[in-house]
Amino acid sequence: MRSSTIYINTMRNSRKAKMLTENNNSSSNSQHQKFGNMLHQSDPPPNDIDMEELSFRFSNGSDTPTNSNNSPQNTPSWDQPTSPLTKSPWSSYVNQEADDEASNYSYTGLMGSLVREEGHIYSLATSGDLLYTGSDSKNVRVWKNQKEFSGFKSNSGLVKAIVISGERIFTGHQDGKIRLWKASRKNPSVHKRIGTLPTLKACIKSSINPSNYVEVRRNRNAVWIKHFDAISCLNLSEDKTLLYSASWDKTVKVWRVSDSKCLESVTVHDDAVNAVVSGFDGLVFTGSADGSVKVWRREMQGKGTKHFFSQILLKQDCAVTALAVNPTATVLYGGSSDGLVNFWEREKLLSHGGVLRGHKLAVLCLATAGNMVFSGSADTTICVWRRDQAEGEHTCLSVLRGHSGPVKCLAVEAEDREEVVRGRERAWIAYSGSLDKSVKIWRVSETTEVQAQQRQKEGGGFTVAKPEVLSASRGIASHG
Repeated sequence: MRSSTIYINTMRNSRKAKMLTENNNSSSNSQHQKFGNMLHQSDPPPNDIDMEELSFRFSNGSDTPTNSNNSPQNTPSWDQPTSPLTKSPWSSYVNQEADDEASNYSYTGLMGSLVREEGHIYSLATSGDLLYTGSDSKNVRVWKNQKEFSGFKSNSGLVKAIVISGERIFTGHQDGKIRLWKASRKNPSVHKRIGTLPTLKACIKSSINPSNYVEVRRNRNAVWIKHFDAISCLNLSEDKTLLYSASWDKTVKVWRVSDSKCLESVTVHDDAVNAVVSGFDGLVFTGSADGSVKVWRREMQGKGTKHFFSQILLKQDCAVTALAVNPTATVLYGGSSDGLVNFWEREKLLSHGGVLRGHKLAVLCLATAGNMVFSGSADTTICVWRRDQAEGEHTCLSVLRGHSGPVKCLAVEAEDREEVVRGRERAWIAYSGSLDKSVKIWRVSETTEVQAQQRQKEGGGFTVAKPEVLSASRGIASHG
């Protein structure tokens, strides 16, 4: 991989170094010891990795704060400077050679990078030609054509999740709140906050009735419609009418999108909830630091909802960190802190389909598109998998390398090119956000190098991706 594709700002000071290791919820020393669950036994842990830095709970453990008196020398290894930036407050890099190469539909590789030295990237979302990125600076940046288009800032809480429903933008935060934004119709670059979930009116109304209070910690009660710990994940129902919020407070709350009303709160796990996804057949899936993946059945009751426990798909010692359902709603994928991706198949009554083995460290995020599955990891790589619809087998097409820090979030959309509609394999644009403070843009083809070479022999008339642009590797998909 060319070194020019990686940009890390060299402007550093002790204040910024401290920001990298501080978080609203500090982890204990016991959490550092449990980091061993993230690794294969033969792999040494990275320097000074913090569980809260990865923004996942691997155990609720103790609330004893850690020492935040860190010098730049003690910051995580992925945040060390490797190359200079320009003097502008943000930098956009376009891999021109890759852009030219992309005219060959078999090309897979880095297309460009976005960097703004203001915090780690924790969340991503795409809407049309806009890319939304959330960071621990509490800012949400809006990008258009790899240029900074707009931005807006919350009062508190790093941006853990972003979900877009029509004109509404929902952001989940470390402070346990969900904020609702909307772009101005007169000036799309202006975004205004139009609400907070739960609303102030709803909180006041709930606080009047003592039966609306639940015990959230020892000697502490709160109204049930509030999350009292960090939001870890947001997800929309299949019909976009319901919003699910998962939290480290062990609950999932259900919100009606139309009026932001909290319909239900479900205590779904014995430990922090790291992921929630609305799947198929009225089912909702949750993954937790307690090592389990659970299935919940949704029923509509009048104007509200009721979720019933259905079954446990997975129970293990290491934390479940990410969940995703493919667009055709036939497969559920679950990433874990041991670097594995398990999957379950709808057609086989959610029986365990197998395990995707491609990472050395924790899987931190998953994304699906078409027959493709993308997994981002603390090992700084992104594995690209393709599922064969006929056989159900998964093949690792490539391993994308370029980040210098853990890959925290992913978003994927179809490439808008004429070649895609001419009977050829589809290509995808993937966005990856990392704790190296950058967003990278990749082009991913569904054509493997072997297929490309075969078609070239048959007169296909295209070239194979250059090996220095793509770090390719055959992954292993094993069946359980």
